Formats: sequence, structure tokens, C-alpha cells
Amino acid sequence: MSMIKEFKEFAMRGNVIDLAVGVVIGGAFGKIVTSLVDQIIMPPIGMLTGGIDFSQMKWVLKPADNTDPAHKIAEVAIGYGTFINTLIQFLIIAFAIFLVVKAINKLSKKQEAAPAPPPADVVLLTEIRDLLKSQNPK
Repeated sequence: MSMIKEFKEFAMRGNVIDLAVGVVIGGAFGKIVTSLVDQIIMPPIGMLTGGIDFSQMKWVLKPADNTDPAHKIAEVAIGYGTFINTLIQFLIIAFAIFLVVKAINKLSKKQEAAPAPPPADVVLLTEIRDLLKSQNPK
């Protein structure tokens, strides 16, 4: 029974739940970025490059041979176009994360820049000093 209790305590920790939420949101964000790259960014790039579809780019090492139905040989190719698509997706994700971190840092700097109010004894001593100065002008 104690192993079940330990597992429950482990699974219900804040860190584990936060991690689970992060993984789910990260997966959803990955789908959004994939769609952004495939449906929005790559078509104009393909149009600018003369209709080239990067995902179909490949270097064929050995062409397929389907002349003999009994011994079909599959094509052997390096799909560098898919790599280009993946690289563009990475750059977009990295840039989006950069913007988010930059915004968070900017907000945290504003909070750090706000000076803390001075302690009550410092305020009282300052008032006494100012009062003494006003009574004995030099």
C-alpha cells in the first residue's frame, strides 16, 4: 500500500503536473508551427523560387526498379527538402521563443526597476533632518 501512496504523492506534485501541462501545450504549439510553415510560409517561398516544393526535393542514390513485378526495388534517396522544411520550422520556433523570453524579461526588469519604499525609520530620520535644516538655516 505504501508504494501506491508514494506514487500518488509523486504524481500529484506541482512539478510533475506543470511538466505534463508543458508537454501538452508544447505538442499543440508544434502542430501550430508545422501548419504555419507548411501552409503559410512555404507556399510563398516556393512561388519565389519558381514553384519548388522543398518537401519533394531529394537526391536519388538508387532509382526504383519496378520492371520485374516479382522483384520490385524501392528507391533509395536522401530527402534534403524535408530537412530544409524542418530547419525552417526550427528557426520559426526559436524566433517565437526568443520573442516570448524577451517580453518576459522586459516585464521582469520593469518590476525590478521599481524601487522598494524606504523603511519607516529611514523616512522618520529624513523628516527629522529636513525639519532641523529648516530651523537652522546656514
